[in-house]
Amino acid sequence: MEIQEIGKQRSGNATDAGLKFERNMTVEYRTLSIQLSRHNQQQYSEAEKSGAKSFFSRIFPVRKAYDRRQASESKHEAKLGATADELSTLKFHLDTVDETLTKFSTSPIQGLETDAIKRCRERDGPNVLSSPPNRIWLKIFQWLFSGFCPLLWIAAVCVWISWKPLGKPANVQYLALAIAILIVIFLQAAFNAWQEWTTSRVMASITGMLPTETMVTRNGNKTSVAATELVQGDIVHVRGGDKIPADIRLIEVSRDLRFDRSMLTGESDPIVATVNHTDENYLETRNIAVMGTHVTQGSGTGVVIGTGDSTVMGRIAKMTASKKDEKTLLQMEIERFVLMVAGLSLVVGTILIIIWAAWLRRSFPTFLTLSDALVNSTGVIIAFVPEGLPICLTLTLTLVAKRMQRQNVLVKNLTTVETLGSVNVICSDKTGTLTQNQMTVVHAGFIDTDVSTDDLKTRFDSGKDVAVQRLYDTAALCNGSSFDPASMDKPIADRRVNGDATDSSILRFAERLQPVATAQAKYTKLFEIPFNSKNKWMLSLRKLAGTPSAPVLLVKGAPDVLLQRCSSIQNASGDVLPLDKDSLERLQGLQRKWSGEGQRVLMLCRREFQGTNPFTGIEDDQAKLDEVVAAVNTDLTIVGLVGIVDPPRKEIPHVVDTCRRAGIRVFMVTGDFALTAAAIARQCKIITNDRVDSIDDIRAKALQHAPGALADAGVEKKTPSIDSSTDKGTVTTAGHGNDGIRSLVLSGSELVGLQPEHWDIICHYTEIVFARTTPEQKLLIVQELRNRECYVAVTGDGVNDSPAMKAAHIGVAMGSGSEVAKEAADMVLLDNNFSSILIGIENGRLVFENLKKVLVYLLPAGSFSEFMPMFLNMVLGIPLPLSVILMIVICMLTDVWASVSLMYEAPENDIMYRAPRNPKRDHLVDLKFFFHAYGFMGVMQTVIAHLVYFIFMYWKGGFSPSQLFLAFDKWTIGPYHGHDTAELANLLSTGQCVYFITLVILQWGNMFATRTRRLSVFQQNPFWGPTKNLRLPLTIPVTLGVVFLFCYVPAFQTVFGTSSIPAPFYFIPIPSPF
Repeated sequence: MEIQEIGKQRSGNATDAGLKFERNMTVEYRTLSIQLSRHNQQQYSEAEKSGAKSFFSRIFPVRKAYDRRQASESKHEAKLGATADELSTLKFHLDTVDETLTKFSTSPIQGLETDAIKRCRERDGPNVLSSPPNRIWLKIFQWLFSGFCPLLWIAAVCVWISWKPLGKPANVQYLALAIAILIVIFLQAAFNAWQEWTTSRVMASITGMLPTETMVTRNGNKTSVAATELVQGDIVHVRGGDKIPADIRLIEVSRDLRFDRSMLTGESDPIVATVNHTDENYLETRNIAVMGTHVTQGSGTGVVIGTGDSTVMGRIAKMTASKKDEKTLLQMEIERFVLMVAGLSLVVGTILIIIWAAWLRRSFPTFLTLSDALVNSTGVIIAFVPEGLPICLTLTLTLVAKRMQRQNVLVKNLTTVETLGSVNVICSDKTGTLTQNQMTVVHAGFIDTDVSTDDLKTRFDSGKDVAVQRLYDTAALCNGSSFDPASMDKPIADRRVNGDATDSSILRFAERLQPVATAQAKYTKLFEIPFNSKNKWMLSLRKLAGTPSAPVLLVKGAPDVLLQRCSSIQNASGDVLPLDKDSLERLQGLQRKWSGEGQRVLMLCRREFQGTNPFTGIEDDQAKLDEVVAAVNTDLTIVGLVGIVDPPRKEIPHVVDTCRRAGIRVFMVTGDFALTAAAIARQCKIITNDRVDSIDDIRAKALQHAPGALADAGVEKKTPSIDSSTDKGTVTTAGHGNDGIRSLVLSGSELVGLQPEHWDIICHYTEIVFARTTPEQKLLIVQELRNRECYVAVTGDGVNDSPAMKAAHIGVAMGSGSEVAKEAADMVLLDNNFSSILIGIENGRLVFENLKKVLVYLLPAGSFSEFMPMFLNMVLGIPLPLSVILMIVICMLTDVWASVSLMYEAPENDIMYRAPRNPKRDHLVDLKFFFHAYGFMGVMQTVIAHLVYFIFMYWKGGFSPSQLFLAFDKWTIGPYHGHDTAELANLLSTGQCVYFITLVILQWGNMFATRTRRLSVFQQNPFWGPTKNLRLPLTIPVTLGVVFLFCYVPAFQTVFGTSSIPAPFYFIPIPSPF
C-alpha cells in the first residue's frame, strides 16, 4: 500500500500549478541562499584553518560523523548541498565588467559573432529547461507493485494458473477469485495514480514564466531573437515589462532599473539593479538578473552567463521536479507492517506448499491437486494481508482532516497528521503566534527618565517641550506604516494600518500626540530606506517644506545596532549631551528594565546636516548609495527610547502547560532581545524556573568533561526522555536530572561556533528561548534538534521561516502568513490561534491510537482466523471451513465498515497526558500486538468458529469431529458416511458460510471490545454520553446486508460457491463475543 501525499490539495489547472511551483521555488531559493551564504563563510573559515570539514557535512551531518544520531541527510538535502557547492564556484558577480566580457570573449558593441554562437549552442544546447523524463512505464509499475500489491500479484497469478492450465477440469470459482484479487490490485493502483496526477504539470507550468523574444547585440547589430536561441556571452538588452530570458551579469544599468524577484524571494519590493556586486552570495547580489524574474522599470544591458538548466531557475526547477517528499512517520510504520506481513505470509505459504509436495501429494494423491494446493497456499497470503487497510486508512485520514478543518486546522498532507502526534518539540515564533500581534507603545524614555504616554501627551500639548517634539517628529516621519484613509473617522485604536505591527504601534503612538498628517505636511521627504531584517534600522531624510533649511536625518531601529553609530544624547529637557559612559549606562539600564518587563525597545535618533541633500544623484547607484549611507548614518543623536508591549495571547499559558503535560517541549525562537524574549517566555510559562542558564553554563558544562568524553557523562547517548511511569507526559532531561538544568536563553550570535558537544547539552534542556535569531540560525536549530532524535514542529508566518518549516518534521503556518510560508507548511492554523495546534496534536495521537485499534480488529478474523482453516485443512485433513473468496469478502467488505467506524472513536480521557510515542521504539505493531491479535483474539475466534462449524457438520450431515479430522481425500472423492460427492460439496459450501457468519458475529464483539484499552463496553458505551459512536451499532445491519448478498442471491451462490445459512446459526455465536 503506497501512501504518498494522500489527499494533498492539488490543482487541476495550469494557473494554480504555476502558483504552486512559484511558491515551492521560493522555499527552495531561500534554503539554497542560506546554504550558499554558509558555504561562503565556511570557505573563508577554511582559508584560515586550512582543512576544515566540508560545508555540507557541517550543515547536514552524516551518520559517520555523528553515529549516535539517528537523522541522516536525505537525497534532496544532498542535491541542495551539491547545488550550493556548484553556485559557490560562480564568481561572475564578483568580476569586473571587463573581466566578465573577457571570460566570454564578447563586447557590448559587437556582441558575439555567428561562429561563436554556433559553437556555444553545440556545447550548451538551446536555452530551455529540460523536462523530467516521462517514465510512464516505471510509474505504472510503481502503482501496480507498491505496498501489499506484490503479494496480491503472487496470489492472483497462482489462482489464475490454478484455473487454467493446471485446473483439470477448470474450476470457475478459481477464475472468479483471480478476478476479485485483480480488482483489488487495480483499485489500489488507480488510487496511487490519482495521487500523482498533477506532479507532471510542474515543469509545464514554467513555460509561462519565460519570454518568447528578447533583444540582443550580435555581429555589431541589435536584433530580436527567440529566447531559446540565447547562448552564454550574448549581449542582452532589457527594459521595463520584460521577463529576464537567462541568467545575466549586468554591465550597464539605468538609474531607475528595478527587478521583481518575488517569485524567488517572496518579497514584493522591487530590487535596485547595480553594476557592481552588493553581496558575496550569488543569489542575493543585485548585479545578477535571474531567469524568469521581471523588469519593473528602467533599462539595462548584460552578458548571458547561464542558459537552460545551468540557470538558477533551471537548477531549482530540477530539484523541485525530482524531489520526493520525505516519508512521514506513519508511512514508515505502514511500510514496516507491510514487510512483516509479507515475510510471514510468504514463509507460511511456502511451508504449506512443501507439506503438499513432500507428504500430501504422495500419501493422499486425490486429496489436493496442484491447482488446489496453490489456491490453498494463496489463501494463506490473502489471509495475512488486510486488504481493507488501504481503504480504511485513506478514509480515516480524510475524515480526520475534515474534522480538523472544521476546527480551523487545515491539513495539506494527511499522513502528517500522525506526525504531529509524535512531536516532542515545538519551535514557535513569538510575534503574532504566542502574542496577540497588537503592539502598543506604553513608555518613552530620555536617558534614564521613564515617561508614560499620558505624561508625554501633556508635555507635547504645552508646545514648549523640545525633547518630546523631537521624539514625535522621529516617530511620525521615520515610519513605514500609514493609516487606511477609509478608516480615519474611527478611533485611533480601531483604524486600519498598512504596515508591520511595530511601525503601526509607533504610528498610533505619534497620532495620539498629534495627527501624523500634520508632521508629514510640515516636512518634505527627500530620501528613505525602509526597515529590513538585515540592517535592523529605518532611515528617513526630511526637510522643512518651503524653506531653505538644512535636511535632518531621522533613524529608528534596534538599540544594539544604533548605539555604535551615536555620539550624543538628549535628556528629558531637550539638552543635547555627549554620549559618555555614565549616560550610556543609564540608558542601557532603562533598556534592560523595559526588556525585563517583556517590552520591545526601539531607539529613535536624528542628525542635522549643514548643506544640501547628501543623497542627491546617487539614489540608483547602489555602491555609492551604500557608501553615503555608511557615512551619514553616524554621529547620531539619541532622541529617546520607546517601549512596546505585545501581550501574550490569553490561552498561551494553558496551551504550554497542556503541551508540557503531554510531554512536548515548547521553545521560543524569536528575533527579539534576550531579555524581552525571556520576559515574554515567563508570561507564556515557556520558562518557569527562577534560574536561567546561558551560553557560559553550556561551555562550562562541556569543559567539565575531557574532550571526547561526553559519553562518559551520560550526555552523548541520552536524549530527552519521557517519564511514563505514571502515564503522564512529564519531560525529563536524561543525563542532566541531577544538575538542575532546565531553562536556557541563547542569542543567535551565541550559536556561532558551537560544537556538537555543546548542542548535545543544549538539546537536553526542557525550556529554551532562542533570541535574536536569523532565518539561517532557525534552520540550524531545527537541524541540530533533529540530529538528536527530537521530532520537531516549527510554526511561522513569513517567507524567511519557510526553510526551517520545510526542514522540520512538520511545518505549521499561520493562516495570515505569507503564501510561501503556507506552501512550505504541512498544516495551516486558519484562525491564527496557537492553541489550535493542540487540536492537531490530539488528532495525530488519535489517528495512531485508532489505527492500532483497527489493526487489532482486522487481524484476528481478517488474518489468523482465515489462515487456520487453510492450515488445518492441509495438515489435519479437515474439509476447508472457509473458502478463499469469503476471506476476501471479510477483508474488503464486512470488516471495512467496522474499521471506518472505529476511526470515528473519540479520544480517550488520558490521550493528552501520555508521552509522545517514540517512533524508534513505539511501533504500530510489535510482538505484544501480534500476541494479542493472534495469540489471544485470533485463537479465541478460531476455536469458536471451528466449534460452530463442527456443530453444523454434525447437525446437518451427521459428521462428528473425529470423522472430519484426517478426512483428506475421503471427502473429495466420496461417497463418505452415506453422502455422495455432490452432497458433500453442498454440505461443505453451507458449512463454510456458517464459519463465515460466525466470524462476522464474533467481529461485532471484537469491534466493541477494541474501542478502549481499559474500560468495558458499559463504561465506554457507544449509545450515549461523551463516548457515543452510533456508527458502531450501524455496522451490524450493514455487514448483515453483505452476508445476504453473497450467501442468498442465486447469482452469487453460483459464481462463488456459497449457500444459504440455516437460521439457528445466526444465534449460536451471539453469546460468545459478549
